[in-house]
Formats: sequence, C-alpha cells, structure tokens
Amino acid sequence: MHERNNGTMLMNSTSDTKDPAAHYWHLWTDIDGVTHQSHCRFSNFELQSFAPPASDLWVKRLAADPQDITILVLQPGTLRWHRNPKPQWIVPLSGTWFVESMDGTRVEMGPGMASFGEDQLSRPGANGREGHLSGVVGDEPCVLLLIQVTDTPRTDAACRLD
Repeated sequence: MHERNNGTMLMNSTSDTKDPAAHYWHLWTDIDGVTHQSHCRFSNFELQSFAPPASDLWVKRLAADPQDITILVLQPGTLRWHRNPKPQWIVPLSGTWFVESMDGTRVEMGPGMASFGEDQLSRPGANGREGHLSGVVGDEPCVLLLIQVTDTPRTDAACRLD
C-alpha cells in the first residue's frame, strides 16, 4: 500500500522500505487541560514472520491492551463537546467524520485513517468547551470502529505511541 496525499494511516510497500510510513492523529491534553491534535508517525517497525507461510511483514506492536471493541454508526450532524470515555483508537470504516480540539484544530478523517482519543484529562475552558467536538461530514452516516484500551490517560504526551 502507498501513503495517500491526505496523510492517512497507510504503509509504503514491501520489505525494501527500512522504516514504513504509517500515520495516526493523536487527540491529547496539555498540562493546562486544553486538547490538541497532532499528526503522528509510527516508527520502529520490525520485519518479521507474522502469518506463516506468508512472507515477512513490517510489524509494530502497541503496548496497549484492548478493553472493548465497539462499532458506532453516527448519523449526519454534530455531537456536543465531550471527552472520550476511555483512551481509544477510532478508525472510520465508511463515511467521513471530524474532530475539533479545544485549541480550534479541526481534522476530517475517512476510511484508512486512525485517531487515538486521549482527552480524558481535559478541563472546561472559559468558553465551556471540554474535550472535543465531533460529528459527521456530509449527508451520509459514518461507521466507526472503536478499540478502547486499558492505558492510563496522560497529559503533555503528544505522539506518545510512536
């Protein structure tokens, strides 16, 4: 697979790549309780046997243990400001959704992209905003795969999963 122009989470092809490109968005909280989004790149892949007898594959294992896996179907529109219930990976399966962090950064994501939502430690700002605002882009529902993990939320740790 090759990286798309919009910086999505896809890998460059085959074993001739020393460090494959795989990206994700990280919704994180600073020490003041304000949320931000960073475009991050996974690193330290290892070429290894993953599914013998298939050829070796580039593998990056995340230290997180899954706690729950959920499919959400979001109808067109916008949700209220809220925090993710737990640290979680969010991967759109169909449709497009957006996430706006408290600092005003808005990211739109479609199939093939991923976000790690870690805004549990955010605090209400002077404008009453807390966590993030999210919703569907366009007139079609958006189907999301959520993988909640047992990680303890952290502050001031943008791109900590690299």
